[in-house]
Amino acid sequence: MKSLLVRKAAVLGAGVMGAQIAAHLANQGIQTILFDLAGDTNQPNAISENAIKSLEKLKPPPLGAATVIQRIIPANYDHHLELLKQCDLVIEAISERMDWKKNLYKKISPYLNDKVVLASNTSGLSIEQLKDGLPKVLQNQFCGIHFFNPPRYMKLVEIIPHSSTSQDIISQLESFLVSRLGKGVIIAKDTPNFIGNRVGVFSLLSVLYHAESLNISPDLVDALTGPLIGRPKSATFRTMDVVGLDTLAHVVTTMSTQLEADPWSNRFKLPNWVQSLIEKGALGQKAKAGIYKKEKDEIRVFDAHDKQYRKIHAELSQAVKDCFKEKSWETRFSMMSTSNDKQLQFLWRTFRDLFHYCAYHLKEIANTARDVDLAMRWGYGWEQGPFEIWQSANWHKIANQISAEKQDKEAIEAILPAWATKATFTGAYHQGQSYDPHSDQYEPRSDNPVYQRQIFPDRVLTEKHMDGDTLYENEGVRLWTRDKEIGILSFKSKKNCIGDEVLIGTQEAILRAEKDLKGLVIWQNKEADFSVGANLVQVKEALEVGRYDKLEHAVTEFQKTAMMLRYASIPTVCALKGLVLGGGCEIAMHATRRVAAFESYVGLVEVSVGLLPAGGGTKELARKAYQISRYCRLDQPVGKFFEQIVKAQVSASANEAKQLCYLEESDFICANENELLFVALEVAKNLASIGYAPPVSEPFAVLGKAGIANMQTMLVNLREGEFITDYEYLIGQQIAKVLCGSTVESGSIVNEDWMLKLERDALLELLHHDETQERIKHMLKTGKPLRN
Repeated sequence: MKSLLVRKAAVLGAGVMGAQIAAHLANQGIQTILFDLAGDTNQPNAISENAIKSLEKLKPPPLGAATVIQRIIPANYDHHLELLKQCDLVIEAISERMDWKKNLYKKISPYLNDKVVLASNTSGLSIEQLKDGLPKVLQNQFCGIHFFNPPRYMKLVEIIPHSSTSQDIISQLESFLVSRLGKGVIIAKDTPNFIGNRVGVFSLLSVLYHAESLNISPDLVDALTGPLIGRPKSATFRTMDVVGLDTLAHVVTTMSTQLEADPWSNRFKLPNWVQSLIEKGALGQKAKAGIYKKEKDEIRVFDAHDKQYRKIHAELSQAVKDCFKEKSWETRFSMMSTSNDKQLQFLWRTFRDLFHYCAYHLKEIANTARDVDLAMRWGYGWEQGPFEIWQSANWHKIANQISAEKQDKEAIEAILPAWATKATFTGAYHQGQSYDPHSDQYEPRSDNPVYQRQIFPDRVLTEKHMDGDTLYENEGVRLWTRDKEIGILSFKSKKNCIGDEVLIGTQEAILRAEKDLKGLVIWQNKEADFSVGANLVQVKEALEVGRYDKLEHAVTEFQKTAMMLRYASIPTVCALKGLVLGGGCEIAMHATRRVAAFESYVGLVEVSVGLLPAGGGTKELARKAYQISRYCRLDQPVGKFFEQIVKAQVSASANEAKQLCYLEESDFICANENELLFVALEVAKNLASIGYAPPVSEPFAVLGKAGIANMQTMLVNLREGEFITDYEYLIGQQIAKVLCGSTVESGSIVNEDWMLKLERDALLELLHHDETQERIKHMLKTGKPLRN
């Protein structure tokens, strides 16, 4: 089954969600028409135009690069409906009113082509009822498509078919969303709030219910329901502030009106004190006050009893601390369920009710337990889904406790489904397959061909990955292969920082790959980031004992490693994701090709620790500037690159990394990070199969002393404007000297070795300064740069 081919799309509704969906379509190279109501005759597109402009101000930024906005075309329903005829995908994202949506469908239907996919980005309205607003000829091409906010960053998208949606349409749309937009797709049932919000909002309301009954304050609730239990830092009440208390109230109202028969329906309400905040306009982050409020430089929390904001003073009990020293969920739940400690009782009740709710409603809302768990991981940022935790904690033990506590006044009397209490049932997962309550069988993953591109998909419980054959390993790296043709090199260090062991291991891996393999891919499988750069701990340790000789050796080996990557006899490919900073960026710049996840943040940030790029990064930018100078004066790209290094500029996406010249135009960008390894291996294989030959090192022209003088002027202006410190002025002088090839005549021809020596000398000079050493220590201690 082929993926849906979308050359042009339309989004109907230029609200915050609609505009951001349009932005993410544009991020992936799709021209998108953003519709809304017509304004006055002088500015008929005012609503959509203003929505597009607002995208540049939103945080986190919905646009992957400033130029992306040019792909979004403003339009209105009165004058531009003809444009819909060109669209392959139309996403409706107007307000959650059934009558408004149906009226809009009636208006646009005559302008839709016969192959279009029409989808409603509703968060809970019935798709079956919405489809009745369409002519029959379009109904099989219609479905629900629920993006989570913000749509660029939230992985989960739910597809909700109705009774006559074409299965081919669903499969094609799933492929498009997964591979082109980078999403994790769940096929949900047409039930109120679908899967993610049905379970997620219930979990939140359950937390509120038990917090109120046990008199636990919001700040303590957040201390208990965040990273401690494998959930985001925003936990419960901070999440409510981010979502908006009024928005949450609307979702809760939808649940209470549409799910009156739900055994837990009496809990589908917000506490009275939260309602009072809404009435006062304290709606959360957007109103600068909600559950939390920033006063001067202090975040304060609302006290439901005193009706005012106070200092945060949440403190976990010793019983909670002791409980979570245990790694086993089974042990933790045993301690929770038998403890007299109020905080542990609170946690037990919220987990117990969550498990009970998910099992009771599984058949109604989802196809398998896997869908529920992945929805919570992708949509709410949980480390594990409810069924994964339950099974890890001894399924039958928990099931028996749920059944035994039905008479507890804080429990619900609903009976667990028969499958959950069968003696032979050991959990929702078995040998990588997931329980399906409809067939009463364990089912494998989707057979949609798009998932063949995910060699390492997001795993659920009992699912194992093939680790391949290890060819070489040391303390810093592992070289392995899946097919004995292309080697895969993975770093083993914390945050994939690059120290002595990684450099030694990478050099050895390159030599072995040249001897025995057809190509080499650098791909990180343990950490979220490709690499945060050089190992500063090793740098700090060498500085503390005055081993500048060791530091000189380290930078020489770093440069050697980079040059081995660049001039290897086989193709080398770096698979980038997350942070690609400093030395990590330099390693990537020297590979034959790069394959980058869209969410890659790439930059040379050495200035933040008082240094300059000396692993070949400054040299590479000087070389690229010379290549670009075929089309402009050399000082233009050199000046641009100088500013990037001095400001430690990091790309907002892989797209912007191309504009900053950290990636080449020929490098491939993957919307879905899970496809990185597949694509990188294919690139390496293709390069090898067409007769790859390494590049030849060629000399290039530099700006020399004339360029240094120009940059000196830039630095003076930046310092006088207090944009840089006195020490950053000194660092800038060193960067200018290296980037311009030293004090040679303008237009002088230099080679790579010349530039690498300039990098080494400048780095070692800066390492002798107290200010640089202070910056390194501060970064290691706080994770933040010091502006000294």
